[in-house]
Amino acid sequence: MRAFLYRDTKATELPFAQGAAPFDKANLVWLHLDGQMEEARDWIDGQTEIPSIVRNALRASETRPRSDILDGGSIINLRGLGEKPEEAADPLVSIRFWAEKGRVISLSYRPLEGLNDVIDLFVGGLIKDPGDLITAFATEMSKGLDPKVAALGDGLDDIEARIEENNARSTRRRVSKIRAQAIGYRRFVAPQREALERLAAARCSWLDEEDQSHLREASDRYARMAEELEAVRERAAVVHDELTDLRTERMDARALLISIVALIFLPLTFITGLLGMNVKGIPYADESWAFWGVVALCAVLGIAVLAYFIRLRWVRDR
Repeated sequence: MRAFLYRDTKATELPFAQGAAPFDKANLVWLHLDGQMEEARDWIDGQTEIPSIVRNALRASETRPRSDILDGGSIINLRGLGEKPEEAADPLVSIRFWAEKGRVISLSYRPLEGLNDVIDLFVGGLIKDPGDLITAFATEMSKGLDPKVAALGDGLDDIEARIEENNARSTRRRVSKIRAQAIGYRRFVAPQREALERLAAARCSWLDEEDQSHLREASDRYARMAEELEAVRERAAVVHDELTDLRTERMDARALLISIVALIFLPLTFITGLLGMNVKGIPYADESWAFWGVVALCAVLGIAVLAYFIRLRWVRDR
């Protein structure tokens, strides 16, 4: 639980209890809470001046991006990358805001990747009102997520460029992973764009034109990421189909090769089986050249069958 204060062109971090106390003529008080701490949840429950719907929204364990105006303030839910997205089942972390004139309360259940960058901006005196703070979070979140989305597209580019060379099984796993990540990101990126658009269009005393402009810019970035994620999802489906077709073609080619070999040896097997019967009357059984004659006959017959398949282009198409 952390508290920050901006007043008289100066920004500082305070003990939480001091930051939570009322301040006269403060430009902005920002209270950030860790949702896993019981005292943070108890503190929210004790803020009876905040509407109950806001307290419930701040404590909610599962959220999706939203922006709703209520009693002069705004309930805002955003999602950004966690500090260690590769170690979490869900790489995106939800952060909840209650923003009103002069104060912002934020809560997250997991560490957010861009949180320290926003704190640096605040302490540096670059965040002066609630609009600046929400805008800073939206911008930093988009900066962190943008390279991840681009990496998904680059991964598909690499797979598409070498689709003939790759191992089909391992490549399908890579494509499925990329597609799953794209679907997971898009699930929250698209509504986050809508939430920022709604907030940018809202009329709040703590949102000035510059804040609205930055929010629209962040919304445009999320719109671009949503389009890229949709393209990645569709491309992944196409690549998966291509890999399936490639595997089918390879299996058909191998089956054709086996069939050709079997057809070549089929008449040879018939001849050797016929001459190998233990009955009397087999022609030239006592001749010295009989064995080599049969070998030559089988060789000629095998070459003739192979030439026939080549003429049909079966072997060449393989």
